[in-house]
Amino acid sequence: MKCKGFLFDLDGTLVDSLPVVERSWIEWAHQQGLDPQEVLAFIHGKQAITSLRHFMPGASDEEIQKAFRWMEEKEANDTNGITALPGALALLEHLNALAVPWAIVTSGTVPVAHARQQAAHLPRPEVFITAERVARGKPEPDAYLLGARELGLDPQDCLVVEDAAAGLRAGMAAGCRVAAVHAPQDLAELSQVDFNLLSLTALRVERRGEEIDVWQVNAS
Repeated sequence: MKCKGFLFDLDGTLVDSLPVVERSWIEWAHQQGLDPQEVLAFIHGKQAITSLRHFMPGASDEEIQKAFRWMEEKEANDTNGITALPGALALLEHLNALAVPWAIVTSGTVPVAHARQQAAHLPRPEVFITAERVARGKPEPDAYLLGARELGLDPQDCLVVEDAAAGLRAGMAAGCRVAAVHAPQDLAELSQVDFNLLSLTALRVERRGEEIDVWQVNAS
């Protein structure tokens, strides 16, 4: 396929933050008397505030915000075990060398997202879309529409790279091309994506004049 720019999710796509995420949400679930596995099954790919509202249906706005501040501080200060996922650093450096525009579009907040990007030693994008910048989080298309706009591109000229169902739906709803990576293979959304990658090492990008060619080198 051809595209003009890339919109990358962060957690589970570029960085392995699963140990941190699970430690934080398991601790919170125990505090709330909730089943940790039920919580973990819901949260991935969504803004923390969305998950907190889901599991605290009778809570006041003040209670939700208190829980959110606790979670944000917990996740921003715990970077133990965070690493770049295979192929992530090489791909971003390659895009920079080719002068291909790219952005990070994450459901995380600024403190959490910046801490993880830095802990994984990934280059900082010029466009970094975080939860604070959109009214509606994934699976709504807002974040990816904003990412495309800030790259100066039409959504249909962007390739979204995502691991979670909510993010895949957000990319498709935005009208972008979509590549799944590290995604559970039972997701219904995989039947609609352009690429289904086991790893970012399977993605190839080359510039041919003004055109950017993208292809997959292995079958998933």
